[in-house]
Amino acid sequence: MTESPIAAAPTRVNLPEYTVSEIAALLKRTIEQNFAYVRVRGEISGFKRVASGHCYFRLKDEDAVLDGVCWRTTRLAIKPEDGMEVVCTGRLTTYPGRSSYQLVVESMELAGIGALLKLLEDRKARLAAEGLFAAERKKKLPFLPDVIGVVTSPTGAVIRDILHRLADRFPRRVLLWPVAVQGESAAAQVAAAIEGFNRLLPGGNPPRPDLLIVARGGGSLEDLMPFNEELVVRAAAASAIPLISAVGHETDTTLIDHAADKRAPTPTAAAEIAVPVRLELTAEIAGKALRLQNALGRHLGELRAHLRAAGRGLPDPRSLLEVATQRLDDRAERLGLALLQWLRLRAQQLAASGRRLAPGLLQAQVARLRERLGDTAPRLAQAALRQIERQDGTLANLAGRLASWEQAQRQVMERGYVRVRGASGTVLTDADAVAPGAALTLEFHDGTVAATADRGKRPRGAKEERQGKLL
Repeated sequence: MTESPIAAAPTRVNLPEYTVSEIAALLKRTIEQNFAYVRVRGEISGFKRVASGHCYFRLKDEDAVLDGVCWRTTRLAIKPEDGMEVVCTGRLTTYPGRSSYQLVVESMELAGIGALLKLLEDRKARLAAEGLFAAERKKKLPFLPDVIGVVTSPTGAVIRDILHRLADRFPRRVLLWPVAVQGESAAAQVAAAIEGFNRLLPGGNPPRPDLLIVARGGGSLEDLMPFNEELVVRAAAASAIPLISAVGHETDTTLIDHAADKRAPTPTAAAEIAVPVRLELTAEIAGKALRLQNALGRHLGELRAHLRAAGRGLPDPRSLLEVATQRLDDRAERLGLALLQWLRLRAQQLAASGRRLAPGLLQAQVARLRERLGDTAPRLAQAALRQIERQDGTLANLAGRLASWEQAQRQVMERGYVRVRGASGTVLTDADAVAPGAALTLEFHDGTVAATADRGKRPRGAKEERQGKLL
């Protein structure tokens, strides 16, 4: 019996035999047991969100690609986008239907500060292109708001600093909307607080604030990320109530700072921007009141000076009345004399005409003349009475003006002014008219006092002459 030159391969009958489903289940169990919790860094590619709400994407680097899935019940701190470098935390598993392995993501964060800054710059440029940061959208802050709404944590030092600073400067009513300022739910709570304050009605209970302050203390860039979220920025830009952002310290800048109407470097500075200092306002009002009082006093002084100057330029009403009275008396006397003279002239004309006429005709003419004279005499008397009444009205008008002038003079004299009269009763208005030893009468508002001039007005040039002699 001869053997074949080619020996048959031995059959390993001791190896177990698996079905495809069994080997897939073993692989799945092995991978999940050894990679139950891992952190994987890579760049997002092919990101998509399906109708069910689940997200599918790939993580890649220079040499490999890893499928990733994020169930809709998982809340992520960032919004995934293609090209974003992230660090995903989760567990590895397999998908037997495609003979592939994948990472089930439970949390996601940006990979490093550089990637985070690039994300913020891209988001800032996109929102700025929409006009959310435009200067013309900024609203003017109220000078002294009655109600201030504060969006911040109720347990941190921020709200205490704001309340303390407001109490020091100008106490105002403060409404606090408590929110989380860090974590996955912080952005949604802050946006909801801004929108909630804007939905309040003016004068309602609680009332609608006149000013909003969104505040948070300092922290890392990751801690401040809720205030860089798009929904917070859009809520701040859409707020009808003027808004001050006070997130972080002076060197911290978030996207809400660009959308707010005013940025404060710290929460304490936001309270200082919100209200003025009451003591400074009181001092300013007192200073302006004093200036107004001084200006009013100067104006009244100028008016008094103008009134005194105008009074010196007016003639003496008594002298005007005396002249008018004398003129009236003179004209009344002249009127009576003229009437008698006219009657004599008429009588003479009548006598001359009678002599030229026949006795009968003369008698008739005389009768007619007497009749005409009888008609003329009453008319002349009435004309004289009307003239006297007109002159009497003029006299009464002058008497009223005199009384008004005397009343005005009396009011002026009641303030301390005195009228000086000479021995003849003439009012003296110039010192040159007073001779030494002259008798004077000083008229006060309640009586008169006799006085004697001590000395007259010093001649002009006396001082210059004396100085010339001294030289």
